[in-house]
Amino acid sequence: MKAYLKTLPALAAVLSGCSVPKAERPNIIYLMFDDLGYGDLGCYGQELIETPNIDALAARGIVFTDMYSAAPLSAPSRCSVMTGLHCGHSQIRGNDERWARPEGMVLSEADWYFDAIHENPDLEGQWPLAEGTATLATMLSDAGYATAMIGKWGLGGPGSGSAPGDCGFDYFYGFNCQMLAHSYYPDYLWENDKKVPTGNEYMPVNRRLDPGADPYDIRSYDKFNQKEYSCDLMYDKLERWVGDHAAEPFFLMWTTTVPHSTVQAPEEEVMYYVQKLGEEKTPITDGGWYYPVLYPHSAYAAMITHIDTQVGRLVERLKELGIYDNTLIIITSDNGPAANSNSPGEYFKSGGPFKCRKGWGKSSLHEGGIRMPFVVSWGDRLKPGRSNYMGQFTDLMPTFAQLAGAKAPQNDGISFVPTLKGQQQQPQHPYLYWEYPASKGWLAVRVGPWKGLVQNVQKGNCNMELYNLDEDPQESRDLAVMHPEILEEMWHIIENEHCEVPSHNPKFELDINFPE
Repeated sequence: MKAYLKTLPALAAVLSGCSVPKAERPNIIYLMFDDLGYGDLGCYGQELIETPNIDALAARGIVFTDMYSAAPLSAPSRCSVMTGLHCGHSQIRGNDERWARPEGMVLSEADWYFDAIHENPDLEGQWPLAEGTATLATMLSDAGYATAMIGKWGLGGPGSGSAPGDCGFDYFYGFNCQMLAHSYYPDYLWENDKKVPTGNEYMPVNRRLDPGADPYDIRSYDKFNQKEYSCDLMYDKLERWVGDHAAEPFFLMWTTTVPHSTVQAPEEEVMYYVQKLGEEKTPITDGGWYYPVLYPHSAYAAMITHIDTQVGRLVERLKELGIYDNTLIIITSDNGPAANSNSPGEYFKSGGPFKCRKGWGKSSLHEGGIRMPFVVSWGDRLKPGRSNYMGQFTDLMPTFAQLAGAKAPQNDGISFVPTLKGQQQQPQHPYLYWEYPASKGWLAVRVGPWKGLVQNVQKGNCNMELYNLDEDPQESRDLAVMHPEILEEMWHIIENEHCEVPSHNPKFELDINFPE
C-alpha cells in the first residue's frame, strides 16, 4: 500500500506540467481570509453577516464543501499553501517567532518586547522558509506570470532570506510579521523591502483604555481606531497593481488579516451592525494580546463585510479592464475561527455545521479548525454548483501549474482542474493527512467519510478517535471500538506521511507514540 500511495503526489506533479497555450492561461487571484470560519459567508449559510459580493461569485462559480486547510494555524497553513506540502512533510508546522517572546511573559512586561520588534526589522517575522525553497510564486514567475503578495506574510521577516521578495513575489505590500498584524491601524507597512509610514501613531496591541475612561463611551476607544485602515491601504495598492499588469498573466495572493483579532473596522460600518444586531452589553476592556473593543460582534461582522465590498470593487475593475472572464478567483481562509474574547465565533455560528468553541476551531484538528470555505469563480466559464471533492490546500500547487502550463515542484496535492472544467475523471485523494505539534499535539487522517483523530500526542497518547463525518459532522460519536481495521489503516498512513522536520526546529517536531 505504501508504494502505491507515495506515487500519487508525484503523478500529480507530472500531470500539472502539461503545456497550455499562452492565450488560455488565466490570471489567478487567491484571497485568503485570516481565521474566517466555514460558516461566516452567506453562501455557506451565514444569516447575520452580509457578504453579497462573495455570494454572487459563489452563485456563478463552484462552492466546495469538503476543502481543507493543511493546518489549523496561520504560519503552517501558509507554508503548505506556498509549498504544496502537507504538515507531515513541510518545513513549518506551527507558529514560531523569529525572535520569540520569553515564555510566560505577561502584558505588563510586554512593552519592551513590542518596542524591540517595532524598532529592529531583524527581529520581525516568523520562522523562515529555507532559502531557495520552490513556492507557488516562483513556479508561476518561472512560467511568465507577474506575481504579487498583498496582505500578511508570516513566513520570514526582512533579511531572513524568506521575505516575499525572496520567495518569488515581484511586489509585496503589507505586514511581514504576524505579531504586528494584530492592529488594523499600524504606523507602517512594508512595501517590498522598505518600511512605509501610514500616518498612524505607533500603538502596541497590549495598550488599554485610559485610566478613568468610560468603557461604554465609543470615544474612549478613539486612540485604537486611527485614521488609516490597513485593509484600505492594501486594497488601493492591490487594485493599482492589477491595473498595471492587466496586459499579462498575473498571480495575486491577497492575504487579508480579516477577521483576525483585534476586531476593528471603520466606525460607520461598525455602527451599521450595531443597528442591525443591537447594543452589546459587555465591551471587552481586557483583550489579552488585543486592544479593548466596545462592540466585538458588530466589529467582527463589519470587517468581513468590508472585505466583501472590496471584492465587489475588484470584480468591477476586472470587468473594466476586460479581464474578468479570464481571471480565476479563489476565496478561502487559512484556518478556522478563533475562540478568544475578540472573536465571537459561537455567536455567529462561524463553524457552520461544525463546532467552533474553544478547542474545536482554530488550533485544533477538529472540522471547525480545518474545514474551510472555498469558493472558486472564473467568469462565466464554470458550471455553477457545489462540489464535494475532498481536497486540501496542497492541491493549489498542481492546480495552478496545470492552468498556467507551469512545471510544479514535488508536492502532496492533486489538481482539481477536472472539477473546474466539469469533467468526470477527477483524480481523488485516497486520504488526507494532518499533524500539528502545538496545543499538546494532534494527528488526523480522513479516508472517505471516516475521520481519525488523536489528541494529546505530545503527552504520549495514541488512542485514536474515529468519526463518520457524513453522519456525524460535529464529531460527537466516537466509533473507534467498532472499526479496528480502519484505525489500523490510518496508523499506517500516519507512519507513511510523518517525516522529520527539515528545518530541525524542535517546536515543529511531533513525538508520535505508535500503538503496539
